[in-house]
Amino acid sequence: MTVPAFGLGTFRLKDQTVIDSVRNALDVGYRAIDTAQIYGNEAEVGQAIAESGVPRDEIYLTTKVWITEFKHDALLASLRTSLEKLRTDHVDLALIHWPSPNDKVDTPMEEYLPALAEAKAQGLARGIGISNFTIAQTRKAIEILGADAIATNQIEIHPYLQNRLLVKFLQDNGIRVTAYMSLAYGEVIKDPVIQAIAGRHQASPAQIALAWALQQDYAVIPSSTKRENLASNLEAAAIRLTEDDMAQIAKLDRGHRLANPEGIAPARPPMTMFCEVARFR
Repeated sequence: MTVPAFGLGTFRLKDQTVIDSVRNALDVGYRAIDTAQIYGNEAEVGQAIAESGVPRDEIYLTTKVWITEFKHDALLASLRTSLEKLRTDHVDLALIHWPSPNDKVDTPMEEYLPALAEAKAQGLARGIGISNFTIAQTRKAIEILGADAIATNQIEIHPYLQNRLLVKFLQDNGIRVTAYMSLAYGEVIKDPVIQAIAGRHQASPAQIALAWALQQDYAVIPSSTKRENLASNLEAAAIRLTEDDMAQIAKLDRGHRLANPEGIAPARPPMTMFCEVARFR
């Protein structure tokens, strides 16, 4: 199955807030929902989907396996637990949330990636993939699974962190890029360049940031707790930015990484060390 271009992210959404967000998203037309074991909201996401009235087979549901569950049997068991919480017999996509922090000491990729493939073979997931993998780690994942088996690499991408080398590597190998944090926690919608482009297109800055990602064939999974913003975000798919718009946004890249949890994220260049840390994204 192809990873949908537009989905709803649920990072940092809890309890009734995530239930309302998922319900509203499905009501206004979303058909892809992204969650993760570490988010602590799979049960609420499952509840919202079950109560939405939208048939399960119309929804593309993604969850992510956390680093504590990488042992072969633990990974399979954790996905079964996720399915119980999500009230479904399968997810459409199961991802490794972060690569093993110390592959030589902790559970190696050679164990947890075949376990993920086994989860697919058992029908727990229809597709599998990775998240937050560097070029070197993705190359190793390809050696283990084959590029065709990896549906996506879900990575942080926004105008302030464009990750061009990794994006090119993924696209050259036929692996779909899923961009998270597309709005950089709201930072990019305050940017004068983004705001000026939005004015020219009679669009919102958020729509411009999302259109920029979509126009490069990235899948996006923005989150929102407001129904009007959920509906507005979807309209980004209809916006076509000019070459000049894209060139101006390209110049905004500053290596500003937000998801860089200590002890989990791979080593980054020194320029990223002063970026805000987003816990477990």
